[in-house]
Amino acid sequence: MPEFGLEGMALFLLIVCIASVCIFEFINGFHDTANAVATVIYTGTLKPQWAVVWSGLWNFLGVYVGGIGVALGIMKLLPLTDMMLQSFNENVCIVMALMLAAILWNLGTWYFGIPCSSSHTMIGSLLGVGLVFYFLHGGSGVNWDKAKDIGLSLLVSPLFGFTAAIGLMFVLRQVLNKGYRAHIFNEPEPGHRPPLWIRAILVTTCTLVSFFHGSNDGQKGVGLMMIVLLTFVPMKFALAPQFTPDDCIQTLVNIENALGKSGAEVAPIIAELKADLQHYKETADAKIKYTLRRDLQRFVKKMGTLHAEIDSKTQKSIDGELKKLKSYTDFAPTWVIMVIALCLGLGTMVGWKRIVITIGEKIGKRHMTYAEGATAELIAASTIGLSTGLGLPVSTTHVLSSGVAGSMVATKGVKNLQSATVINIALAWVLTLPVTILLAGGFYWIFQKLFV
Repeated sequence: MPEFGLEGMALFLLIVCIASVCIFEFINGFHDTANAVATVIYTGTLKPQWAVVWSGLWNFLGVYVGGIGVALGIMKLLPLTDMMLQSFNENVCIVMALMLAAILWNLGTWYFGIPCSSSHTMIGSLLGVGLVFYFLHGGSGVNWDKAKDIGLSLLVSPLFGFTAAIGLMFVLRQVLNKGYRAHIFNEPEPGHRPPLWIRAILVTTCTLVSFFHGSNDGQKGVGLMMIVLLTFVPMKFALAPQFTPDDCIQTLVNIENALGKSGAEVAPIIAELKADLQHYKETADAKIKYTLRRDLQRFVKKMGTLHAEIDSKTQKSIDGELKKLKSYTDFAPTWVIMVIALCLGLGTMVGWKRIVITIGEKIGKRHMTYAEGATAELIAASTIGLSTGLGLPVSTTHVLSSGVAGSMVATKGVKNLQSATVINIALAWVLTLPVTILLAGGFYWIFQKLFV
């Protein structure tokens, strides 16, 4: 881990905030990843101690190799540049309110065995502090375009999981409902392990859900950690370690030369950026560094709107230069990814039992069959993997729970669901965003009045 350049109380508070992100991701591990191990534990495919270790390992790998697309989406929900310009106490209030609200709601729903989304919890908390920040300080407050994309992803994914599970169960019945293969549609027998070929299927689907859960949910922890670092020590993390003013100026010159006359629309923006880079090179002014981050992001976004005006040859020549500019602002240190991966992996290994029982026994009026478990996990893994590729956060809990419900409806219709459990899950889904918005916003308001 790097030196942060802070001392005394400031360093202590930074450590507390980093620890709170680690705690949130640890809770996320045993709260959400219980969904991944529910089938293999419930069916007797793997013993619990082996299942959670196996799932924890694949969660770790998912975070490590999953990239940072989702993390960047989380970071862009808040006006980080405006927050960097606030006082240290102000930023402490923001981070502590955000993390306290997220941790309390996650722990509460886990305690009652309700499969609730850590994604909804975190995003609601981010929106809560963002809204109060706007009312207190003005500015943008919340990036509503990004919030809309994320909200649509979180809304559509459970509906997709439900309908896709019904479709996959129909296909499985057409293909496997004969001879020895029909055993996959049986309920688990207490004290008996399923046949080897069924165990292989269930271990595979558990592995896929665990890996893609890490690649998506782990990135959310990376995004939270970067928000902490950018608000506490922005001078160190506003721009990537490989950034230098000279290299950035040269990159802008290369883009300017490649564009020629077609770059008239962005020429003033490039000129302003080069002037700011030269100023920063001469003064190392912290505020210039913060605005450079914002202006580089805006420039790259603006370039994305010029595709229709730029021929394909020119576009190809500047794509590499734009990628280099993005690397200055869109990054996460390796140690951050490793810490989050470790917390998520370790969290997977504890606290799984409450959610496993809900998934296996309480969604349907009878116990989940092997086929229903495999179907739900396969649908969840594919949905999460697709969302990660698109850089969108998605709720593992809601996708898997809706997949279980869909597979059971496909077997014996809606009457096969336990209404009380479905209502509890639906209420948690509906209430999580407004409750966490109010919690995080309320905590921030109180902390701001007490300590700023």
